[in-house]
Amino acid sequence: MSWLPIALVCVPLLGAVVATVPTARDRAVAWGIAVSAGVLVLAVALAAAFEYARPADMQLQSDRPWIPGLGLRFHLGVDGVSLPLVVLTALLTFLCFVHLAGHPPEGGRPGALVVTLLVLEVGMIGTFLALDLLLFFVFFEVVLVPMYFVIALWGGAGSRAAAVKFILYTLLGSAVLLIGLLVVWTQAGTLDMVALAGRHGSGMARSAQILAFLAIGIGLAVKTPMWPLHTWLPDAHTEAPTVGSVLLAGVLLKMGSYGFARIAIPVLPEGAAVLAPWLGAFAVAGIAYGSLACLAQRDLKRMIAYSSVGHMGFVLLGFASLTPVGLNGALFANVAHGLITGLLFFLAGAVKERYGTADMVRLGGGMLRRLPYVASLLTFACVASLGLPGLAGFWGEMLALLGAFRPAAGLSRPLFLVFMAVGGLGTVLTAAYFLAMLSRVTHGRAVETVPLAGPLEPPKPDEPPGPYEPPEPVEPVAAGAAVAALDREGGGQETQETARPSALADEGRAVADDGRAGATGAGALGAGAADAGQTGGQTGRARRPFRDMTAHELAAWLPLVALIVLFGLWPKALLAVTTPAVQSLLGSGVTP
Repeated sequence: MSWLPIALVCVPLLGAVVATVPTARDRAVAWGIAVSAGVLVLAVALAAAFEYARPADMQLQSDRPWIPGLGLRFHLGVDGVSLPLVVLTALLTFLCFVHLAGHPPEGGRPGALVVTLLVLEVGMIGTFLALDLLLFFVFFEVVLVPMYFVIALWGGAGSRAAAVKFILYTLLGSAVLLIGLLVVWTQAGTLDMVALAGRHGSGMARSAQILAFLAIGIGLAVKTPMWPLHTWLPDAHTEAPTVGSVLLAGVLLKMGSYGFARIAIPVLPEGAAVLAPWLGAFAVAGIAYGSLACLAQRDLKRMIAYSSVGHMGFVLLGFASLTPVGLNGALFANVAHGLITGLLFFLAGAVKERYGTADMVRLGGGMLRRLPYVASLLTFACVASLGLPGLAGFWGEMLALLGAFRPAAGLSRPLFLVFMAVGGLGTVLTAAYFLAMLSRVTHGRAVETVPLAGPLEPPKPDEPPGPYEPPEPVEPVAAGAAVAALDREGGGQETQETARPSALADEGRAVADDGRAGATGAGALGAGAADAGQTGGQTGRARRPFRDMTAHELAAWLPLVALIVLFGLWPKALLAVTTPAVQSLLGSGVTP
């Protein structure tokens, strides 16, 4: 019996309890960094203690009575399927706290946010360690309440509605999931996931397997999310704070796909064989829909959210093939998506913080000139996400398509060849929307956009330049023309975003009037800023508070960049762990 799985669950829980103490609340973010670092050390220790010679076996188990009257046990353990996800969860949570150290939450109450994130970590890690069906369901549900509060309390203007939509969808999906788990319990007589996977459906009627797989599949598909059950995701990502988006995309979506690999496919093989064509059809529909939706987006975070629908479609397509190759591709894509999309949302949050908006039209292009480090990393993350060979995003999607090329015996190969073709088209569309976004945001001529987050800072004559600031000012454009163009494009509807720049233009006009008496034509913000700059010999240059990468951002982003490159160049590091476990889960009756 190992203490490591129990420690991985208990340490963040105890950390959350201590964070509620008033003395710890004053340094809540530092405490969160310390606790999440301890959890990451435990996860690395778990990986070090894991016996890689037998990754298919459940190792480092902790099995204790939980509710003896019902035969329920507090059973935790890890194998080659769950180990990468445990380490990924601990890493992303730690990096989120590092990010918070340099970016306090806009909604205030950092102590409450730290408590919420630590409770969230308990549920996420517990889901990947649980080996009892009911215990899995409890951890699966624990994450819903803290994520609801992360979105609702620290999100954007529409955060309450997005949080309600998130909780309603996921709770309804969880109710259907519970029905499927109860069907398994009544048919098999046990909730032990190791024993159920070892039986490979023996003792369960075919009709019961189909019903249970349908219910469990729907419940997991909401969390994954699978088209058409995805509609909660774009709103949640758009309104969530940066750390919420990173954990939502990097970990919470993986909980749904992990359930397919851990429960639905190995425990209910006959139900999986019957419903696999439907799963594949919805998967490729999600790939195509997500890619096309991305092409129509203006908001950067919303575009990344829709890209997750497409990428998780490849994960589901790999599962639908019911082959070791396809399942390996799905598990690899799970980890790669967590790393890449986590980095993308970190970068999207950085862009929104600096520009005051995530609207790609308002960003104005030329980011490589204004924020060369942030823009370069954004380009890297987009190229990794579109599946460039040599980076982590390539292998999972390629293996999923290869699994569809030769599905398991009993599945229609012509049908899965169609799925493969649609998936291949999805990879082309993925490249199209990412490259289109980069051409609009990072490339082109740098222009000054109206900052929606606040007015110009007053000039500071003796302030030294930041370490990553561009060496020369960017060329301003007239704010009035920009706002008018956006109004025409949006059908003339006035929003808060177009109303606020008008006030900012007045402030810019006042700055210009104070800096140069008698000046005319200072009706535009760009002209006012330029005039203030011309008087900079005496008073300094009025400029926007744009700074490139900070030390906290560098610490939070570089580990993800390193792992994306590592798994892209050396995929065996992950596939050697998952392959024997996948073969064991599928059983000897399923052939590639």
